Amino acid sequence: MNTKAVKNVVILGGGTAGWITASLLVKVLGKAINITLVESDDIGIVGVGEATIPPIINFNAALGLDEKAFIRETQGSIKLGIQFENWGKPGDSYMHAFGAIGKEFPFCNFHHFWLKSKQQGMGFDFWDFSLAYQAARQNNFAKLARIEGVNLPGLSYAYHFDAGLYAQFLRRFCEPLGVKRIEGTVKKVHLDPVNGEVIRLTLASGNEVEGDLFVDCTGLHSLLIDKSLNTGFEDWSHWLPADSALAVPCESVQPITPYTKAIAHPKGWQWRIPLQHRIGNGFVYSSKYCSDDEAKQTLLSNLDGKALAEPRKISFRTGRRLKQWNRNVVSIGLSSGFLEPLESTSIHLIQSGVFRLLKCFPHSGITDAARDEFNRQSKVEFEQIRDFIILHYKLNNRGDSQYWKDYQTMDIPESLRRKIDLFSASGLIFREQDELFAEVAWQQVFIGQGIVPTDTHPLVNALKEEQLQDLLSNLKAVMQLTSQRLGSHADFLQSCHLKDM
Repeated sequence: MNTKAVKNVVILGGGTAGWITASLLVKVLGKAINITLVESDDIGIVGVGEATIPPIINFNAALGLDEKAFIRETQGSIKLGIQFENWGKPGDSYMHAFGAIGKEFPFCNFHHFWLKSKQQGMGFDFWDFSLAYQAARQNNFAKLARIEGVNLPGLSYAYHFDAGLYAQFLRRFCEPLGVKRIEGTVKKVHLDPVNGEVIRLTLASGNEVEGDLFVDCTGLHSLLIDKSLNTGFEDWSHWLPADSALAVPCESVQPITPYTKAIAHPKGWQWRIPLQHRIGNGFVYSSKYCSDDEAKQTLLSNLDGKALAEPRKISFRTGRRLKQWNRNVVSIGLSSGFLEPLESTSIHLIQSGVFRLLKCFPHSGITDAARDEFNRQSKVEFEQIRDFIILHYKLNNRGDSQYWKDYQTMDIPESLRRKIDLFSASGLIFREQDELFAEVAWQQVFIGQGIVPTDTHPLVNALKEEQLQDLLSNLKAVMQLTSQRLGSHADFLQSCHLKDM
């Protein structure tokens, strides 16, 4: 326990993690603490986190950011979901679409009604009842909180954006509020000889930066949490063996689609993230199964436009720090752990980590209780997201390479095994407290990759066959008509470049 009041916070590292951390801390605690951010223009950032999930809407709103300015200045676009191609077997396709599917019923999820209709041969597709999916496939978008005339939710969405431009956008937000930025690289980290805490940083320039609390946003370098404090790492590569990625931008093509793509190939998977000025692409693979040259060939031969650079390799190890908060260092972003960007969770983990830090902020001194709770919540969040990512791999039905065959037969965490067994047997899925991914997200991956239970909730039997047919036909019509009435995604992006009258 350190009873020294925390007045000076030092964020080491810029990029998305550093400036997200600075922006929320200065917005909430700006008058109570001093915030210094140390970064070097000479150190590159990973920058693969260009696709997000809906909680970013709440984050930007908490900062008071103007949405149109944000989209305009980050070359952003709208994201309504992730289309998974070839994950069941080659040629298969489904979408993890954001927002609700169908209609909510007490005690019984909507997908049970769809399962019953499937048993009766009605021919409905599960995504007939997803407004986000219907809009995404038509390249349409408009901000819509509720569907007019019916008691149904509107569109849930997130963004694609240039992570580097987002960091610059947040820097322009932070500095007028008092965040002090220091340019430089760290030459030495000084630890207290008694309690082992970080007390100051010596920069290559000779300048020294002292602090009470240090936030490690140095990415995969993990300069403070790992190299200085030797925190330790829980390795998950036996479940998620991918250890490499190649990233490359290519020329933009029209239309700019309002969804991400995750495309499975024989020895890995490819991401496609459409921005206004380019498309972000990458290939995730395991060096055990695929050489760098094979990965490069696969990536470059599956681009929509001309590559704008040489593919850049990123090496990583999947897992998490044994403590995300150790002594007086809090790790945020890739320094705290790595999960491949299959479900676009990288930026969310940054934001949730900063929210957690704010809730546990050690105003009067760092306590073991607050630090332990921060670490407990971080561990649970990482494990829940880990399980959701493993699910996609485990349920693949590909037989075209040893890479995918090994995923089919591998052992999985017991927490995930329980979810798979429960859904397979009964169609049930339960969201753990504060779990990021809701039941409807799990349902889409299960169903999209071939797990369709034969059992249904007994409440669906309250409807006669013709009543069920009418219910689903009407819901499908509502989704189709509403999606058709939305403006185009292109028109929405264009409106972000028009000044308000």
